[in-house]
Amino acid sequence: LKSNPSNNEEKEAQTQLTKSDELQRLHSQALSAYQQEDYEAAISLLDEILAVCVWDAELRELRAECYIKEGEPSKAISDLKAAAKLKNDNTEAFYKISRIYYQLGDHELSLSEVRECLKLDQDHKQCFSLYKQVKKLNKQIESAEEFIREGRYEDAISKYETVMKTEPEVPVYSTRAKERICHCLSKNQQATEAIKLCTEVLQLEPTNVNALKDRAEAYLLEDMYEE
Repeated sequence: LKSNPSNNEEKEAQTQLTKSDELQRLHSQALSAYQQEDYEAAISLLDEILAVCVWDAELRELRAECYIKEGEPSKAISDLKAAAKLKNDNTEAFYKISRIYYQLGDHELSLSEVRECLKLDQDHKQCFSLYKQVKKLNKQIESAEEFIREGRYEDAISKYETVMKTEPEVPVYSTRAKERICHCLSKNQQATEAIKLCTEVLQLEPTNVNALKDRAEAYLLEDMYEE
């Protein structure tokens, strides 16, 4: 406005100023909604602001927090990935992405993201602690799968039992481990145990195709054709 107060420029500048006031008002409302734990309202307000302020890393991190609280982890990951690119050395974003992947049962992606955090800061306490846990779990799962490929089903069962001990807090790992143990029992002709374990998995995940197939194989061993 000061450098070029012609009509055209002035009109444009006034519009932008009005818009910036409006965005600041929306920002205050979004923060207030977040503090009052009304995450749905906060997301809606942040959507409006981010449609204009596309490159604001902090707003994206705030919206990601809201998505996490609302149980929409994949949307949170999308915002956190953008925030990791927009802000230099954003170890916090990489840590959060890694934790979400871990909670979802995607240990390989979790490991890859936590490594990005440690590349930026090898002394990051939270990232290092998570890295050790994910790496250990990842190694055990890889080792169990290798045993299955080699037909060493007893060893695979033992290794998957270790997986359940390594991560007792995140249910998805126990369920996956039971699913794979059921597969091994079925392959090992231990039909009764396989049926029992697959049924446990199917009570948690009725549409789990692998558990259905393995239980079917076990039923065949027992001549239970109808089942």
